[in-house]
Amino acid sequence: MTIKSIGEKKQRNCEIDLTGPNGNAFALIGMAKEWSKQLSRKWEPIQAEMMSGDYENLLAVLEREFGDFVTFYR
Repeated sequence: MTIKSIGEKKQRNCEIDLTGPNGNAFALIGMAKEWSKQLSRKWEPIQAEMMSGDYENLLAVLEREFGDFVTFYR
């Protein structure tokens, strides 16, 4: 998983600070929906898996699906 501490930032296309307002589960789901459209991926299966567990599950799905394009920081 590419969830790193603030001091370990590496340049990628997008960076999300999970400790800020963008770390909210609803905000992350909204961003994931937009990324799915941009990357021509089917949104419904991703959404279903993201919402099937807790916050850590949501992050794991985000990392798997979008980790090549987004870095998440705690």
